[in-house]
Amino acid sequence: MSQELMSREESIQKLGMQKHSVEIVVGGTPITLETGYIAKQAHGSIIIRQGDTMVLSTVCDGTPRAGLDFFPLTVDYREKAYAAGRIPGNFFRREARPSDAETLVCRLTDRPLRPLFPNGYKRECSCKSEVISFDGINEPDVLSIVGVSAALHTSSIPWGGPIGAVRIGLINDELVVNPPVKREESDLDLVVAGTADAITMVECGANEVSEARMVEALNLAHDQIKIICAGIDELRKLAGKEKFDFTEPEANPLIEKVLANYTDGITAALQTPVKHERYDAISAIKDTIVAEMGGDDDEVIAEVKNAFGSAKDHIFRELILAGTRVDGRDTKTVRPIVVDLDVLPRAHGSALFTRGETQGLLTTTLGTAEDEQMIDSLNDKVFENFLLHYNFPGYSVGECGGRPGPGRREIGHGALAKRALRPMLPEADLWPYTIRIVSDITESNGSSSMATVCGGTLSMMAAGVPLKAPVAGIAMGLVMEGDRYAVLTDILGDEDHYGDMDFKVCGTKDGITALQMDIKIAGISSELMSEALEQARQGRLHILNVMNEAIETPREEISRFAPQIVQIEFDQEFTGKIIGKGGETIRRIQEETGASLTVDDGIVTIASPDMASVEKAKQWISNLTELPEAGKEYTGTVKTLTDFGAFVEFIPGTEGLLHISEIAWERVEKVEDHLKTDQEVTVKLVEIDQRTGKFRLSLKALLEKPEGYVEPERKPRPPRRDNNRGGDRRQNRS
Repeated sequence: MSQELMSREESIQKLGMQKHSVEIVVGGTPITLETGYIAKQAHGSIIIRQGDTMVLSTVCDGTPRAGLDFFPLTVDYREKAYAAGRIPGNFFRREARPSDAETLVCRLTDRPLRPLFPNGYKRECSCKSEVISFDGINEPDVLSIVGVSAALHTSSIPWGGPIGAVRIGLINDELVVNPPVKREESDLDLVVAGTADAITMVECGANEVSEARMVEALNLAHDQIKIICAGIDELRKLAGKEKFDFTEPEANPLIEKVLANYTDGITAALQTPVKHERYDAISAIKDTIVAEMGGDDDEVIAEVKNAFGSAKDHIFRELILAGTRVDGRDTKTVRPIVVDLDVLPRAHGSALFTRGETQGLLTTTLGTAEDEQMIDSLNDKVFENFLLHYNFPGYSVGECGGRPGPGRREIGHGALAKRALRPMLPEADLWPYTIRIVSDITESNGSSSMATVCGGTLSMMAAGVPLKAPVAGIAMGLVMEGDRYAVLTDILGDEDHYGDMDFKVCGTKDGITALQMDIKIAGISSELMSEALEQARQGRLHILNVMNEAIETPREEISRFAPQIVQIEFDQEFTGKIIGKGGETIRRIQEETGASLTVDDGIVTIASPDMASVEKAKQWISNLTELPEAGKEYTGTVKTLTDFGAFVEFIPGTEGLLHISEIAWERVEKVEDHLKTDQEVTVKLVEIDQRTGKFRLSLKALLEKPEGYVEPERKPRPPRRDNNRGGDRRQNRS
């Protein structure tokens, strides 16, 4: 049965493929949002494009799941290797588990989305972004946030967006919107997300940027976010689906009854200073209320428990707004700090940093270039010489079990601390070490990532890392009800959980090096942001003063257990000589000296915990890169014996002839009577043949001439024979 061929346009119409797009200009660069043509079965799908970077963002909504006490939102971000015209470098040659960089973008996308879903929404929701084209210029991470926002806004899912996202750089003291990928010269890497009305998320790394400059950058970012939100609204008018009805659950009528009868008991329990004692007191008052109000009806008991939780939250927030925190501090006081250095005898640098009920054991390990981590991403492969790993075991909060590996939270906290410390590291050409910091959180009650920043600084200074300046971090909080608000310094875990903002600020005494903000309300004003930044600066300076009392400057010497590293510059024409055929020479140096060597761009790096090994390897390199000099003495090794003498390697990789007549003043009948293979000998370089480049060595030139020695007569050489005998014969015949 034959079929009539349809035209492409007819096929598109038959399949219901209708493309809708809008173009917005952000920072002078157009960004295109397109829907209706790709991934039509998703509840929302967007292709977002800037330059030749393209991201496919999709959202899907599942069915309600009974019995959940949380919102099951998942956000995934993946980079396809084909986007940059590459094949994955792993064994399987396909995309594997998410990299740390991809995981961080997942968090970056999740954080501004989650607060805008309606209260009580428990349907499963999946948001996915895939980088399908990458031009090496335009970053896909901020495009992912915008793409998912547009996909949600044009879908039928009830969501309070849209949001926009933008990156701000600081290049040559000028703020730049969405700077290119390669921005090493930028003093600021700021990602901001928000609605048209307020900023809702901030992620930032900086090189000692002032608070005033930071606020200026945030305001610039929000101006661009308004443009993005307007573009997404325009796309919804063109292609948006009708939102399905969702009614937020009504307030529990038992809340008022709990507040009326048990406020004093709940207040007393909340004001128990010690964390686990407070939890026990809260649990006891909860059991009392459930017993008195719940009776034997399971449904009523569940409602009472729900009402208790809401009442407790309300009382907690009211206490803070009245100026009372659960541990007795005012809003600006930092918890007591204790610093212990060198707690681990074999670590290259270690510090135990305790702030209140939060404690971190920080270690610094120094390595060589061989310890660098290769990063395989859409960009060119790079080697990372600064590693920071954050671990959060269950025992730190008194819980059983623990994760088998780092989760998104651990990766995110470690990345924030790493971002804060990196600007203060010494330049690689001045400090050729690979640095690894490990943060093992041993106790936690708020701001363990900031303890990692402080303890990381201390452990590096104890290890002798010449930091440009010490860095400290502090977590700020916010509780806001109408026009009333309180900004909190050094928040507890409960204040993070029940508050409206988690605002982490890291920096030196001169400026900010990292910033992270998440809020649960619609947003905050720039004035309130400025107030929080200034209060954070005061808290940071206080912590830095405490740290300075423990160790004011980095130690001048590194640990005796750390590798001693020496770098030697050499003329690159000697590179092949140092490495040798198939790496033979450099392997030999490492085997004989015990030192580790790397050669790169005219610099050889020698590393070993034993300085004697370093010195021995230095001598090898010095000999290898030294031009032979006639008249100079060398200590070498006999490599080969012949009837007419011996070949001696007097410089590694360079041999010369020690003629039989140069072995001793007396006549030598057999070379084997005086020399053996692999024997170490000291010789003098007596001649360099300028025509052939060969070297003539002498042993006897270093020996005292015997008394009465008479130079033996040399037989005269026979006259040189004329090879043109045929010509002579022809001449004679003539």
